[in-house]
Amino acid sequence: MENKRELMKKVFNNEKADRVPIGFWYHYVPPMDHFRSLEDQDVLDQVIQGHKKMYEEMKPDFVKIMSDGFFGHPSVNNTKIETGEDLKKIKSVGPEHPWITEQVKYVKEVNKYFHDEVYTFYSIFSPLHCIRLYFEEYEDDNKKFPRLFLENPEAMSNAAEEIAKDIDILIEKLFKEVDIDGIYYSVQQVQDERADKEFHEKYVHPTDLHTLNSIKKHSKDNILHICGYGEYTNDLELFKDYDFNIINWATHTENTNLKEGKEYFDGKVVIGGFDNNPGTLLDTGSEEEVENYIKNMLEEVGTAGVVIGADCTISPTIPVERFEFIRELGKKYAK
Repeated sequence: MENKRELMKKVFNNEKADRVPIGFWYHYVPPMDHFRSLEDQDVLDQVIQGHKKMYEEMKPDFVKIMSDGFFGHPSVNNTKIETGEDLKKIKSVGPEHPWITEQVKYVKEVNKYFHDEVYTFYSIFSPLHCIRLYFEEYEDDNKKFPRLFLENPEAMSNAAEEIAKDIDILIEKLFKEVDIDGIYYSVQQVQDERADKEFHEKYVHPTDLHTLNSIKKHSKDNILHICGYGEYTNDLELFKDYDFNIINWATHTENTNLKEGKEYFDGKVVIGGFDNNPGTLLDTGSEEEVENYIKNMLEEVGTAGVVIGADCTISPTIPVERFEFIRELGKKYAK
């Protein structure tokens, strides 16, 4: 049996391996349920079983453990927030809150299923993401987060720092109680043209880096996900100094391919290449089209420190045979 931990150790060290590995992942429950694991055990059971089924079918080269069911933050999920002033209600919930303790139990349960065979990374959102996602996915209001942020940036920044305290605790407990290898850290710029570089540096950067520094205390192998999809875009310059050694961004949304991104991020390990949106090459392209795409991509970017993946989460309806085909291409063109 192939030793996938040894394979990924080489890749994460930015070395050329016997093949170019793959890294794809998807959600296991609908968006509304991303916040409901503490109130509905069925949601958590679906997520746990979903990971196990994915592992058996896809046979991934490493696993991103999803935080489905634990999105948001309790003081956001359970608070009426309509104005910038309401953001001051968001407070740390402390180390004994189920959002932390049950989340650690969940990661431990999932992780033990495959950690001996592959590297595992737990998905954590930036503190600001925890607020944004609840407004957008649970309340179905895409304008609320930027509106409140611009209305009262100090209050939003302070609220994010409160959440960051709990994420610190979560990260500490995860590495103390669960044998994970690293964190998959999701960040995004504020989706409003008024939130320019100066705004980002003053109000977004500090809380992003607060959590980044907590992560780096425990592992050198962590993945920075610059989250872009659909109309959600990012200026990669805003994240250039986020000190991660593995980077995943939306190559298609940001119009920056793997070669360009690897050069821009000073040769760091890169993950991606495929558009994750339904109806694109990954799930509808012919085998010939997919092979030509991968061949050309790897000729451009090289095969050292490269993982074939997607811009963001993919559809779970894509047949698993597609991933095995891509894996074989990664082996073929690594030569």
